[in-house]
Amino acid sequence: MPSSPFRIALTGGPGGGKTTSADLFRREIGDSVVIVPEAATILFQGGFPRSLQPSALRHTQSAIYHVQRHLEDEYATLYPGRVLMCDRGTIDGAAYWPGPEEEYFAALQTTRAAELARYDAVIFFETAAVGGSSIEGGNPIRNETLAQAIALDAKLRALWSHHPAFSLVPHHASFFQKISFGLQTLQSIVQQLKPSH
Repeated sequence: MPSSPFRIALTGGPGGGKTTSADLFRREIGDSVVIVPEAATILFQGGFPRSLQPSALRHTQSAIYHVQRHLEDEYATLYPGRVLMCDRGTIDGAAYWPGPEEEYFAALQTTRAAELARYDAVIFFETAAVGGSSIEGGNPIRNETLAQAIALDAKLRALWSHHPAFSLVPHHASFFQKISFGLQTLQSIVQQLKPSH
């Protein structure tokens, strides 16, 4: 069942350009769209501890999942007539979970299918790391190496590619060209699917 209002999950490995694309698209389109911020960034900037211990990672991803869901639902309530562009989605945590994806969904009492159904479309921005490019991008929260970014990108793509409205924005040597393609993809999806809502 399609969600209401219309939701697009913007995801992909670190340093893919999703946040930049979302901001540019919102500036261009105006009040018809709103960006749901990334839950992990909010939590980590607010002082939520980071640890590589498996038990701590489980607590972290559980917290991110619940904050993400509540953020999306709150924005849906506050902006019922706008397209929600979600900076990441509830499935992302499975790529960071210290165990199999089935364990992640079971721990959160949900399924991948149920979480995919929350979104009307998915746009996957491939990490710049696959081309050996820097992924730093001015985000002080990001701490992945290039190798880790590539591994996360692959896990995330495997998780999200099952969505029936999955679109890929591949890496490009020109960031400008990549973002332009991402913006065209966003515009096409909004134009095609928004009238049905």
